[in-house]
Amino acid sequence: MTAYTERAKGSPAADFLSENAQVLSIAFFFLACIVFFAATTDTFMTLGNILNVIRQAAPILIVAVAMTLVIITGGIDLSVGSQVALVNAVAAIVLAMGYPWPLVVIAMLFFGAFLGFVQGWFTAYQGIPAFIVTLAGLSILRGLALYLTQGYSIPIKDAPGFFMLGRGELLGIPMPALIAVAVAVAGYVVISSTKYGRQVVAVGSNMEAARRVGMPAKWVIASVYMIAGVACALAGLLIAARLGSGSSNAAVGFELQVIAAVVLGGTSLMGGRGTILGTVLGTMTIAVIGNGLILMHISPFFTQIVTGAIILVAIWLNTRIFTANFRFGGKR
Repeated sequence: MTAYTERAKGSPAADFLSENAQVLSIAFFFLACIVFFAATTDTFMTLGNILNVIRQAAPILIVAVAMTLVIITGGIDLSVGSQVALVNAVAAIVLAMGYPWPLVVIAMLFFGAFLGFVQGWFTAYQGIPAFIVTLAGLSILRGLALYLTQGYSIPIKDAPGFFMLGRGELLGIPMPALIAVAVAVAGYVVISSTKYGRQVVAVGSNMEAARRVGMPAKWVIASVYMIAGVACALAGLLIAARLGSGSSNAAVGFELQVIAAVVLGGTSLMGGRGTILGTVLGTMTIAVIGNGLILMHISPFFTQIVTGAIILVAIWLNTRIFTANFRFGGKR
């Protein structure tokens, strides 16, 4: 056995640190943010503020879990904010017409699946880059939401059951947080323990190789965008239920936060590698930074600067870690 092989193999502890370096780093950064804001503000660690943070982070986490699958396949979805806004607006319009809220919720989930599948079909079966397809979707879907609402907010009335989805609590925990946790657990199980999850990773690692061994590679790619559409619909419904209205201006900049959370959590933009745990930590880190800056009376517009900087640094670290693992045997 050569010295190179010995170095590549490494000890179990070294292998663990190498394979989980990104998740461990974001976990450390997340804890550092909590300590910093707890020390610099009086209200950050209060129960009310903590519940507020996880309630506001829930829609981002739901979509980020689905975005993890998309990015693992080597794709990207820039239209998630526009999908959330369109579902948010359409749900409010339909509820204002007097339709039962459970029926509206189910219909919006199917509507989201349709929006996602259309984009996935163009990407997978027509060979158009996901960046172009979803960039077009970002404009088209937001424009459609603006057209339907004429730029106004649509109030939702007489739907207490629907409002429970966004404002309710169970055992003191906000309902949106419980739904987001359920989605994250489902995403973790799908990636780690199902045939479909293995197909998603395989397609992201090498689509042609996956196709040659009989995997439905194109369908897998189309399906992750459909899943993202369902997640966007659920997020749009939760936002409408929390605010009691639907608006075409909902979720502006949402895609930036979602992609930042996923990339910060260690999912490789090159595809083939990702973790739901990292996505959860990335989402909560983004939420904590946004909340902490506001409590420090720093302009909320500064949060956009911080988020953009986080994306740049995360991608840089992501690339360096991936390259180091590949060079020294961490990529096996």
